[in-house]
Amino acid sequence: MGTVYVFLADGFEEIEAFAAIDIIRRAGLKVQVISVTSDEIVKGSHDIPVLCDKNIDSCDFFDAALLLLPGGMPGAATLAECKELGRLLQDFSKQGKPIAAICAAPMVLGKLGILKGRRATCYPGFESYLEGAQYTAALVEKDGNIITGKGPGAAFVFAFAVVEFLLGQEVVNDLKHKMCIVD
Repeated sequence: MGTVYVFLADGFEEIEAFAAIDIIRRAGLKVQVISVTSDEIVKGSHDIPVLCDKNIDSCDFFDAALLLLPGGMPGAATLAECKELGRLLQDFSKQGKPIAAICAAPMVLGKLGILKGRRATCYPGFESYLEGAQYTAALVEKDGNIITGKGPGAAFVFAFAVVEFLLGQEVVNDLKHKMCIVD
């Protein structure tokens, strides 16, 4: 299995990024945290600084299993402005490779036309950016190779949906048991 790449910019939503990174790593997958800016230190929306593994200019993504975009503002808006990330997301979409975005970040996919004709969810108030999508308001929505999440309260559900997509429900059940989410 390849690497899950998580993209961050100043103003990202910490719980969405950290829950996903933690749960995906607990599942045994490799995760690389990527800054979309020239600075590898990125500060979250609640002023938590994070040292990313690399910045987007120093990666080739040859081993990417899934691209993941946490929300938060202005982090998601900065992700949307990153041309390199946009090209990578469009390439993944054309190849049917998995992409996951939560909270405000599904707007990045919407602006690129990746959500046209698909069911999707996002943080309330960002629905208009989901161009061509059927907004569902679900905590998590899976449609083909695209996983979208509603917001911070859906962070665990979203992360488990990513693990299920990549490794299956049995791995999710085991993780939930080990994390005391189920008996």
